Amino acid sequence: MSDWLEHSAQVEVAAPIEQVWSLWSDLEQMPNWMKWIESVEIQQDNPDLSRWKLASGAFEFTWLSRIVRQVNHQLIQWESVDGLPNQGAIRFYDRKGAGSVVRLTVSYKIPGIIGSFMDNLFLGNVVESTLQKDLERFRDYALRGGLKSF
Repeated sequence: MSDWLEHSAQVEVAAPIEQVWSLWSDLEQMPNWMKWIESVEIQQDNPDLSRWKLASGAFEFTWLSRIVRQVNHQLIQWESVDGLPNQGAIRFYDRKGAGSVVRLTVSYKIPGIIGSFMDNLFLGNVVESTLQKDLERFRDYALRGGLKSF
């Protein structure tokens, strides 16, 4: 998998696992805290499938994602089935009255157009930094009870 990159980020959220799970598992809310995610649409005929759109500057990618494993209050694991090749998992850890921990791991195949002119290390640093900030925005979103900050 030499043309694949993997990144992880983690955040502590001073909110109960039930609230954290409820917000994150509603995939269509992702654009509220994920900088590059423009939209997520759950497929009406199969709720395990969702159409994602990523946009950043001149780049735009879409893919259809399938949830391959879900354990309430613990794990959502996915893989793309078309479009931008990616896979990953979001894990939730209950701190039993002390909040929750959210850990995101994402793997993706480097799109040829990006790989041809961008160093993998630089790209990896940008993606990892963005994922960390996304999780921090999620934490703030969760602490506001799922309300946007304007």
